Amino acid sequence: MSLGLAARATAQDVSGGKGQCHGKFVNPVTDVCWSCLFPLSVGGLKIWPSNRPDTANPSLPVCACGNPVPRIGIATGFWEPVRLADVTSKPWCFVNLGGANISPGFDIGRGYVGGPSAIGGQGQNTSKWHVHWYVYPLLYWMEILTDFLCFEPASFDIAYITEIDPLWQDDSLSALINPEAVVFSSKIAQAACAGDCLASTARLPLDAAFWCAGCQGPMYPMNGNIASSISHVQASRLALSRFTFKMHRQGLAWGTMGSRALCSKYLMPVLRKQQYRYQMVNPLPMVSGRAACAPIGASDMDPRSGRAFPVKGEDMGYLVWRKRNCCVL
Repeated sequence: MSLGLAARATAQDVSGGKGQCHGKFVNPVTDVCWSCLFPLSVGGLKIWPSNRPDTANPSLPVCACGNPVPRIGIATGFWEPVRLADVTSKPWCFVNLGGANISPGFDIGRGYVGGPSAIGGQGQNTSKWHVHWYVYPLLYWMEILTDFLCFEPASFDIAYITEIDPLWQDDSLSALINPEAVVFSSKIAQAACAGDCLASTARLPLDAAFWCAGCQGPMYPMNGNIASSISHVQASRLALSRFTFKMHRQGLAWGTMGSRALCSKYLMPVLRKQQYRYQMVNPLPMVSGRAACAPIGASDMDPRSGRAFPVKGEDMGYLVWRKRNCCVL
């Protein structure tokens, strides 16, 4: 009898559709790592330094934008919180909206976190995650600098949910937007991800190894099907990294770093991982320390410690920081 109940409970957990959603609203004052704004640079000079790694900035402090009449400005570089993301195995669970379960009333987009299973004589853990992508231009929204034209002028909004995206559900369909995945499925290509893991943990990820998400695993396929799920933090960060790549591949996210971005955003179909930092805000916010807003692929050993826990600590929320180079006119 007890074995039967355990089997049914395991099946229910794997289905992922019956679990209770947990989360809380993000407090923009206490739950945000405000030191993640830095370093702040003018040209190649860091006028507000930080111990967090930074991308390369334009060397000259002066820039010019405008057509047909150019206008002279100052080349600035900073990090801005622009997006909020739910990453959960429970469909329609909006973690950063207080753990609200907003279901449309029909069965679609199941997720799960499966326990160990013996396949080919080896133990494997698998999971499937969904991502909800919020427009969250916090600096503009809070009117910290009302005249700073480099901020994204937008209001809070739910921009994307993966439950209704067929490409997020199926590895074969996701190949429509990432056909190159077959090239990087070899053991040699995957071995290169070890170097990306070291680089992203020590400083910044290797943009040249775009098929790797560092210590979390491979970037392909661009969906939430995690074949090697080690922990909630590792798997959720990998799903979020893949989703960020997917947004760029679909033209829904743009390049904002480097000299090319000084006057306007540009298409970036191949993700440059150095452009982003992820800060955990649910279940427990990380607001201090070098690992508070780690780059894509960095080791999750520090964030994982005490940040995910059973039942109420299994639904993850992240604040997405984006590097911005802009010509302040």
